[in-house]
Formats: sequence, C-alpha cells, structure tokens
Amino acid sequence: MALDQNTLHQLLETASRFVRERLVPLEDEVAENDAIPADIVAEMREMGLFGYALPQEYGGLGLSMEEEVRLAFELGQTSPAFRSAFGTNNGIGGQGLVMDGTDEQKQRYLPRLASGEIVSAFALTEPDAGSDAASLRTSARRDGHNYVLNGTKRYITNAPEAGLFTVFARTDPDSTDARGVSAFLVEADTPGLSLGRPDKKMGQRGAHTCDVIFDDCRVPADALLGGVEGQGFRTAMKTLDRGRIHIGAVSVGVAERLIRDSLRYAMERHQFGKPIAEFQLIQAMLADSKTEAYAARCMVLDAARRRDAGENVSTEAGCCKMFATEMVGRVADRAVQIYGGAGYISDYSAERFYRDVRLFRIYEGTTQIQQLVIARNMIREAQA
Repeated sequence: MALDQNTLHQLLETASRFVRERLVPLEDEVAENDAIPADIVAEMREMGLFGYALPQEYGGLGLSMEEEVRLAFELGQTSPAFRSAFGTNNGIGGQGLVMDGTDEQKQRYLPRLASGEIVSAFALTEPDAGSDAASLRTSARRDGHNYVLNGTKRYITNAPEAGLFTVFARTDPDSTDARGVSAFLVEADTPGLSLGRPDKKMGQRGAHTCDVIFDDCRVPADALLGGVEGQGFRTAMKTLDRGRIHIGAVSVGVAERLIRDSLRYAMERHQFGKPIAEFQLIQAMLADSKTEAYAARCMVLDAARRRDAGENVSTEAGCCKMFATEMVGRVADRAVQIYGGAGYISDYSAERFYRDVRLFRIYEGTTQIQQLVIARNMIREAQA
C-alpha cells in the first residue's frame, strides 16, 4: 500500500464528499452544456486527482492498484464525465509513460500530468483498427533525427483538451502484425497534428472525443516512447490491463449509485396504496442488482490485490472489465424499469446513466475482446 490507512481513509472521505457536495449537484448542468465548469477542474487539480496513480517522485500520489480502485468506487458515484477529465492522465494516457518511458521522458512530462498542467490522451484506435489494434495503419517513418507521422486516430478520449498524445504508429512498413508498432509522445501543438470536430455521443456528455489527424507530423527521435522501436503494442496491452481493472471499479461505483437511487425511488413511489418497494418483483430487481454489484466489487478488489502482489493479471483484468461493465448495464436497465415511465425522462438520473454506462462495454476492449483474451489465456496456461 502506498498510503498509510489513516491517509487513505482521509483521501476516500474527501473524494466522497467532493462527489456528493460538488459533482452530483452539477450533473444536469454538465449534461446540458457538454462541459465541466473550469472551477471544478481547478478543484480536481488542487485535490491531486490528475496524478493519483502517478509516482510520488513526479508529484503524484502513487496509489497502489487496490487504493486506486477504492478511489474509483467513490468517483464512480457520479457522472462518468467527471472522472474522464483526469482519468486518462492516471490511466491509459499516463501509464505507458510510467511503465516504459525513459528517465528523460518521465522527468519532462509526468510532473505536468500529475499537476494537471496538461491533459494526456491515448491515440490507438483508428477508422479501420479498433478491436484489431495490431492492424493499425498510422505510419512513423524515420527521417534523420526525426520521425514523420501520417494517419488518423478515431474516438480519442480527451483529444480536444489534450496537451500530450501517446500515439501508436507502425515504424516497420513491412510488418503486418503488432511487432512493427511503436509508441510516440506527441505534443498537441506539433505542426502537422490537427483535430477533427468533437463527436456527438449517445452519452457521457462533458467527456469529449474526436479524431486526431497526422499529416507529415514531424517529431524528434527522442519522442519514441522508451527509445525502442517495436515495443508500442506491448506497452498498450500493459496499460490496458491496468485500465480494465479501473473501469471495472468505476462500473461498481456507478452501479452502487443506481441501486441507491432506485431503492430511494421505490420507497417513495406509491402504487395500489403502498410503496412499490413492497412489491416482490421490484424487490427481486433490487436484490439482483445488489448481488451483482457486490460480486463485481469483490472481483475488482481481488484482481487489484493480485496485481499489487506482482502477479500477471491479464486474465483477471479481462474478467473484471467484462463482468463489471456488463453488470452495470443490467443494473441501469433495472433502474429504468423500477422508475417506470419516469426512468425514460431526462429529469431523472436513471435515464442519463442508462446512456452513459453503455460505453463501458466498448472502450478499452469490448466485451467480446475480453472473452477472447480470457479464453486464449486459459488455453495458453493449460498447454504450459
């Protein structure tokens, strides 16, 4: 554990209070305006949320995986857009640098990520390369002391706000698999880098995505992450393993919020002369949701502890991501059902969360990709 128990307890209490008192009251405003207020982002910086999972020597809190998921349980109790504001710095946008960056690269960028001075983004997905990430076409051609990048990245979270992109590109033009992929640290103001229009999404308004376009974008050779070609895909997979446990934890937090809201509504809403919470079919939905959320919480904590102990948790991370994100989708669906007609109206949080959580089953590896990862790992272990 990176923090002593008292400090961790204070952090979780502070985060919980921040969610309840500052973020929840702003959920409708953020959804309406598709933007998080600047003063809220400033508070997030002051609280250290942009660097909770980054090493302490670079200004972060250096949370262990278990500590991180406990924090994610709290942060998941409100609209996912809030967590997305600083999530990439701590997750897929920053962990590749932590795991595989050179000392110079870490010194240059990690303190700025931890403070929230800059926002990072993870540029892997392309128009024709999503789940099949190894087939990406963005190229990086060596030209003297530089690399020249060409290609388009799609659905890149936080791209409109990002100051730094971790970009995955093919440095070996003759390769047709992951071995020819490298990662680059590209600053947003680099000539040849441009952004597409912000995407109009089903949910998670306030969290922004767009295309990132590289047109003869020239970066210095020292922008190559880790200084080694051909390691990009491996970096991406290591980063995603950690991110999948985190998304599982966020899904638990959202599910617990939905269950709490659904129970409160069921106890207040009367039909046939009594609260609908007294009807057994309503109770069945509440019980199913509670049980599944509890199972997911236990699963995520176990995977986090295993990772902290140094175990390879690729399989467990896939299990967490698959189960927890599918679970929260079912919980959200039941919440709308419990609310009845009101659940279909945007005046109630159930309608917004129903749309917001749908993305969890898609990004950082779809449910179907998790099934393949889990099964292939099982077969590989059985053959060893």
